[in-house]
Amino acid sequence: MGAAGAGKTTVGERLAEALEVSFFDADDHHSAEAVAKMAAGEPLDDTDRGPWLGRLNALLRGAAARGAGAVLACSALKASYRRELARNLPSLRFVYLRADPQLLRRRLAERRDHYMKVEMLESQLAALEEPGAEAVTVDATGSPGSIVSRILSRL
Repeated sequence: MGAAGAGKTTVGERLAEALEVSFFDADDHHSAEAVAKMAAGEPLDDTDRGPWLGRLNALLRGAAARGAGAVLACSALKASYRRELARNLPSLRFVYLRADPQLLRRRLAERRDHYMKVEMLESQLAALEEPGAEAVTVDATGSPGSIVSRILSRL
């Protein structure tokens, strides 16, 4: 979890590979309307995110029902979003990729062909409710491999 540009997808893919589990990117599960809204530079609100969080929870519950682990890259900015993601999943663990806003801005400015633009970062940072003990918090600087190593040592 973390704001846009924290490295959730890159780190999540590598973490899933290291754990030998499936990887899911929450961005792939937004509705067409939500993607269009973000592409137009409008941040999503809680109404937009509700059905999306429900789909993500169902995805994770499906993996759990099959006895399979999974890694999900998801912003999960608010505590209420994390509660919805974790609904009926007592063993779900959150990893928070904490990053300096300047690093996030730089990474977003370097992105190509993604609907999440640097202009929308401020709304994410304003909505972010940093997790406490319910998450493993890891500094999002450094190489993806070093970040994954830090996560694995903490899990």
